[in-house]
Amino acid sequence: MPSLFKPHHWRRWLALAAALVLIVVSGKWAEQRELQAKTLTLRQASAAHVLGLRGLVEKHDFLPYAAARHPDVQNLLHTPHDAALQARVNHYFAGLQTTTGAAALFLVDTAGLTLAASNWNLPSSFVGQSYHQRPYFEDAVQGRRGLFYGLGLTTGQSGLFIAEPVHTPQGILGVLVVKISLEPLERSWMRGAYPVVLRDSRGIVFLSAIPDWLFQSTKPVPAADLQWISAHSQYGARTRFDILPWKTATSSDTPAFVLQAPIQGRNTDFLALDTPLPELGWTLTVTEDMREVHQARRLAHVLATLAVALLLLGVLYWRLRDRRFAEQQAARLELEHRVEERTRDLQEAHAFRQAMEDSLLVGMRARDPEGKIIYVNPALCAMVGYSREELMGRRPPYPYWHPDDLEKQARESDDALQGRAAPHGFESRIRHKDGHDVITMVYTAPLIDAAGVRRGWMSSVVDITAQKQAEARQRDQEVRLQRSARLASVGEMASTLAHELNQPLMALSNFAVAARTLANCDAPELLTGALDDIIEQAKRASEIVKRVRALINPQRADYASLAIDSVIAHAETLLKPELDRYGVTLQLVSSDTTAQVRGDRVLLEQVLVNLIHNAVQAMQDQPRHRRAIVLSSERAGPGIRIAVSDHGPGIPADQIDQVFAPFFTTKPDGLGLGLNICRTIIEAHGGSLTVENRADGGAIFSFTLPTAP
Repeated sequence: MPSLFKPHHWRRWLALAAALVLIVVSGKWAEQRELQAKTLTLRQASAAHVLGLRGLVEKHDFLPYAAARHPDVQNLLHTPHDAALQARVNHYFAGLQTTTGAAALFLVDTAGLTLAASNWNLPSSFVGQSYHQRPYFEDAVQGRRGLFYGLGLTTGQSGLFIAEPVHTPQGILGVLVVKISLEPLERSWMRGAYPVVLRDSRGIVFLSAIPDWLFQSTKPVPAADLQWISAHSQYGARTRFDILPWKTATSSDTPAFVLQAPIQGRNTDFLALDTPLPELGWTLTVTEDMREVHQARRLAHVLATLAVALLLLGVLYWRLRDRRFAEQQAARLELEHRVEERTRDLQEAHAFRQAMEDSLLVGMRARDPEGKIIYVNPALCAMVGYSREELMGRRPPYPYWHPDDLEKQARESDDALQGRAAPHGFESRIRHKDGHDVITMVYTAPLIDAAGVRRGWMSSVVDITAQKQAEARQRDQEVRLQRSARLASVGEMASTLAHELNQPLMALSNFAVAARTLANCDAPELLTGALDDIIEQAKRASEIVKRVRALINPQRADYASLAIDSVIAHAETLLKPELDRYGVTLQLVSSDTTAQVRGDRVLLEQVLVNLIHNAVQAMQDQPRHRRAIVLSSERAGPGIRIAVSDHGPGIPADQIDQVFAPFFTTKPDGLGLGLNICRTIIEAHGGSLTVENRADGGAIFSFTLPTAP
């Protein structure tokens, strides 16, 4: 009995083990590579969905704040039984609801009773309903901004509620609420290829592309949370939330995880990624099908097996050559004795080569000079759906030619038969026997026999249908991402205009009220002055719009050489009434009165106005002898440094890194855009804006601008 531990047996077992390891490792590598690509796709899809969610919220975020300051709204809280005033507010809310696309707007007094609503004329009107148990009302009536998602008590329809307290000189007299519907977003998710889910902080699904998952939870909901949900009627009359039928498995290589969930009665594997939205208290989950990951692993196994087989065949072929050479040497000594054995070896080698050709995954086709098919391998037969017997001996047009491309394929066939085929191959669409299309790459070379005579043409045909489909999906993904980026840019520009136009529009309103009062008095010179102020503020609003457009398109900016002292002096003139009203002293300190910078006067004045206005508001609670602002300008290397320092409370250490972030504010009625816009303007002028706290109390906002050449 031969031993299994002979040296050549060990080498065979070692080679077999190495081949198996190579196949397994290649499959693992392909799987990880596809997982990373899928994870990147999930990140991009998640970013697009997050932009859509935040854009929807930010679109309506300012609405309750702006509507709460309408005179009729505040007057209705003082005289809630004035029917005419209530009608005007109802129509005002209905107009805002139509213009902004919000689901509803309504005004609630401090007892929770609705006084006016945009749907006052519908059977489901909110007017007269009480919402005192709603969390958004409880937050707003205490002076905080309220944010709450749940089912409506009156309509039963879900929505996101944003509430703002209505501040008056007498304090908070009511709450203005805007309801936003997320149902259009949910419908768009349902049209998507893969599930998208939105959960609250307790893990309860309240928005889903799969309706069966709604109002189910990823984990058991504690009894205290169930009591809170029931007390506030967040999800209607529901008192229990079943656990989602999900099975998850995490991966140490990617932040994504594998999610197995039943879809239409069949368990499906998805690659999922969670994205938290801390400002809303939600978690967004996006998914991708895992089938392509499994296919990539199987394909890698097949390719690695093919590579190992080809390597093995090459080694065997080399050994066969050596053997044949030895046989030829021995045949010189005993030719007759070895003829039969050599013939048998040649037959085995031919059969072996035939087996190699039949095992190839690439389609092979041989034609004679007239185009008649003289050879096809099984891979080509599988690719076109016709058997070897149906193809052998056929001349153009071949049965698998696509009926829409007959002229093109006839031309390509003639070029190949005439030796004019492109050396890098050409793409060809063929029609499978069962009717589906297959995209292929065809490479053609001369078929030369052992005597060096060209007997025809050999073509290799590669199926690239999957590659083409992947490229199409990639192009579609890029188009969706570009559309999301454009929507984000439009939202940012709208927020900037809303913030910057606030001051001139409020001034226009004040001057208009004064002009109406003066029109009834015998003071034409005062009326003329008020009208001049209205014209000046209207021009200023126009300039702000022009400059905001310049920030978006720098080629439109109006840059010129400016004396920085003149910019500071004009900003002081604009703010003098406010400084006098609050008893604030503005001290100007300049070490170089001739310094000039290159920039846009209106934008730089707007930066100074915003910084000084913030300093005035920061010192409202300080004694009068400390209400002083120092505005200084001095040389700083190749530029000018302008600083605005106050004697207010300063900025908390844990918030100093956030003051320039969009929508971050410490003021109850602030939008959180002023400092962000100021920094954008300074950076557009080639400078930088910074903040630091004073040692003796207060804050210093300073920015640098390069001097004009």
